[in-house]
Amino acid sequence: MSKNINTVAAALIVKNEADNIAQCLQSVCNWVDEIVILDSGSSDNTVDIAKRFTDKVYVTTDWPGFGKQRQRAQSHVVSDFVLWLDADEIVTPELKESILHALDEARPNCVFYVNRLSSAFGKEIKHSGWHPDWICRLYKTSEAHYSDSLVHEHVVVPNTHKKIYLGGTLKHNTFKYLHEYTAKTNQYIKLWSDQREGKKTSSLSKAISHSMFRFIKMYFFKKGFLDGRHGLVLALLSANVVFTRYADLWLREYVKKAP
Repeated sequence: MSKNINTVAAALIVKNEADNIAQCLQSVCNWVDEIVILDSGSSDNTVDIAKRFTDKVYVTTDWPGFGKQRQRAQSHVVSDFVLWLDADEIVTPELKESILHALDEARPNCVFYVNRLSSAFGKEIKHSGWHPDWICRLYKTSEAHYSDSLVHEHVVVPNTHKKIYLGGTLKHNTFKYLHEYTAKTNQYIKLWSDQREGKKTSSLSKAISHSMFRFIKMYFFKKGFLDGRHGLVLALLSANVVFTRYADLWLREYVKKAP
C-alpha cells in the first residue's frame, strides 16, 4: 500500500474482462490503498478473478450508461484520490512513481492526466491520433466526477482546477482481433445514436462527408501512414464507424417519418 499522506483507490467498471483484469490489477495491487470494481453482469469469471485482489467488488443488473456507471463505482470509493483504469490497461512502473509523487506533493485544486499508449491487432499505435493520448484519470474523490454521458464520458473538472500531466505511460491493450473491434464499436454506435436521437439531425450526405473527413484526418493529418498497414486499417475502420453512426441516426429519423 502507498505510504503517502493521501490515499488512492484504483476504480474500474467491467464486464466480461476475464482475459485482461488480472494483469491490470497486478499492476496496482501492491501500492494502491483500495481497489473498487463495479461489474455490470459478466458471464465469465471476471468477478471471481477480481475478488482475488479486493473485497470491494460490486455487481449491478441494469446499465445506466458509462458515465453514470462510473459515478456508481466512485460512490464506493473512500480514499482521498481515485485512479480510473480500464481492465485492458496496465500501469507501468514509471507511471506508478509519477502517481505516488503527485500524491506525496498533495497539490490543491489539481487533476492529473496520464499518457496512454494503445496497441491494436498486435501492434503499438504511435500515430493516427492515438498517441500521445492524454486523459484525465486521477483526481481527488470529493472534487470531481464523470459526466452523465451514455458513451464517451469525461471527467467534469472544476474551472478552478489545474491540469497536471504525469510522467510514464498507461499501456492499453485493446482488441487483438477484428471481431472484438466490431463488437465494441457496435455497442458504442448504438449508444452514440441513443444519446443524440431527437436532439441532433443527420443525413446520408453527413454520413459520407464526416466519414471521409475522419479517414483523411487519421491517415494524413494525424500521420496514420507512419503506423504502416495497421494505420491504414484503423483509418478505414474508424471512417466506417463514423459513417454508421450518422447513417443510423438518419435512418432512425427516416423510419419515424415513414407512413
